[in-house]
Amino acid sequence: MPTPIKPRKRATRRSRLTAAQRDEMFARLKAYNPKPTTELEFSTPYELLVAVTLSAQATDVGVNKATRRLFPVANTPEAIAALGVEGLKPYISTIGLYNTKAANVVAMAEQLLRDHDGEVPRQREALEALPGVGRKTANVVLNTAFGEPTMAVDTHIFRVANRTGLAPGKNVREVEDGLLRAVPEAYLHDAHHWLILHGRYVCKARKPDCPKCVIRDLCKYPDKTPGDAESL
Repeated sequence: MPTPIKPRKRATRRSRLTAAQRDEMFARLKAYNPKPTTELEFSTPYELLVAVTLSAQATDVGVNKATRRLFPVANTPEAIAALGVEGLKPYISTIGLYNTKAANVVAMAEQLLRDHDGEVPRQREALEALPGVGRKTANVVLNTAFGEPTMAVDTHIFRVANRTGLAPGKNVREVEDGLLRAVPEAYLHDAHHWLILHGRYVCKARKPDCPKCVIRDLCKYPDKTPGDAESL
């Protein structure tokens, strides 16, 4: 008689940080980096919008190299529209998907001129209506350029939110909504930057650098990399 197959145990949901732990988490991140900001280089909301649009599937370092060549020549919707797609391509050809991005950035400039007098809108719906602009890009612009308490969830923030137990979720929108509920209000404006930098430089995808992590004792991740905690 064959051995009966035992039903598989349902995976338990990873525990979440308590309210006190969340507050302590951001207090430490703030103490370590009091004034976090994006690593994209910009001086106006429009420059930020272009830089974030170019950053999809590209590194901030690579985007900065391109915009250092582009922005001295064209950093307004009028100038970008005048360049046109073929004129823009040489400036951003080192960035992945540059053909599509060039078309989107020029179309975006033309739409800003036509519908918004060349100004970057502060409304989510208007931003997301621009060519090449999705929810994440809109969130970055609203937060970084206009100070809105939005949460732009990229791969780094998605990983940190799930690993730490701060705001576990199965998809980007679920994590975004969870973070807006979980992050203490006093820290919400800068939380996006703290989390993305933590994911980029400490809580890395392949091998998190747990000994350098300032929130290691709070984190719910079960597979922490070994090593004594370093004083930071």
